[in-house]
Amino acid sequence: MPKPFEEVKTQPQKLETNEQALMQQLDSLVSEGRNPRTMTLDTLNTLDLLKVINQEDQKVALAVAAALHNISVCVDLAVTSLQNKGRLIYIGAGTSGRLGVLDAVECRPTFSVPDNLVIGIIAGGENALTNAVEGAEDSKDSAIVDLQNIDLQKNDMLVGIAASGRTPYVISALEYANSLGCNTACVVCNPNSPMLTMVNAGICAQVGPECLTGSTRMKSGTAQKLILNMLSTAVMVKLGKVFENLMVDLNASNEKLRARAIRIVMQATQCSQTQAQTALELADNSAKLAILMILTQTDAITAKTMLQKNQGHLRNSLSNSPDSIHAKPHKKTLL
Repeated sequence: MPKPFEEVKTQPQKLETNEQALMQQLDSLVSEGRNPRTMTLDTLNTLDLLKVINQEDQKVALAVAAALHNISVCVDLAVTSLQNKGRLIYIGAGTSGRLGVLDAVECRPTFSVPDNLVIGIIAGGENALTNAVEGAEDSKDSAIVDLQNIDLQKNDMLVGIAASGRTPYVISALEYANSLGCNTACVVCNPNSPMLTMVNAGICAQVGPECLTGSTRMKSGTAQKLILNMLSTAVMVKLGKVFENLMVDLNASNEKLRARAIRIVMQATQCSQTQAQTALELADNSAKLAILMILTQTDAITAKTMLQKNQGHLRNSLSNSPDSIHAKPHKKTLL
């Protein structure tokens, strides 16, 4: 039998092997590389330091632009899932997970969608939103449990978010979603990521090495935020949650949003504030319904029926209404 000290000796060797493998993996990631343009950060005065960061940030939008085709594929898949009574679900760890939760939460007041239609899951649970949860991103089993807890179904779409493209928690989640037949996508910032080959829509924003080496909350995080904003907004446009460029399905849950709803009705119809307020009262504070009532000169029940026949699309409802006065600018309408 080996002596006790020999047993202790084998454990660090195993850890060292694992660490070496991870270090080699990180060495291959663009986002973990050193940026030659920022090697003197610690020598710069405050203004020059900020200029360097800003110069790097300007590259993010171009990196996202290069990924637009795959983003469009992702949008169309998400629309299909939602039209089939599925959900849009984001999953990630650390900064990536927080960004997914943020985008999901903001869909609710912006587009008046049910709380469970767009969901954000972060490794480590709610505690990880404000605290670092050690080891959460490495737990493959936790990803499956988290998806089972929301009863992931084949009609759902899962979007894995990971700057590195190698996070075990997210890879496990995508594998599980694939096994159910879900539509899947990923948002990564490293080419040749294993995630890109295991999803229906692989989105890679190649922002290059971070200004601060390895700090993917910076350019990578900004790219992910832009992509998620585009994804959810485009999906909601396709689902009829937007008219022209107005968020006509917003949930007027506070004073600011109620004032915004009045402005939206006025902007869409060229009516007066009094007319907008009256229409909103009759429409139970639905800006979309109020707009349709004004532009077609109909009551709330008739307008609601029109929207239902056109799957909630305001423009289609107007196009199919012979009484529509839409596109007649500055016409003051009466209810």
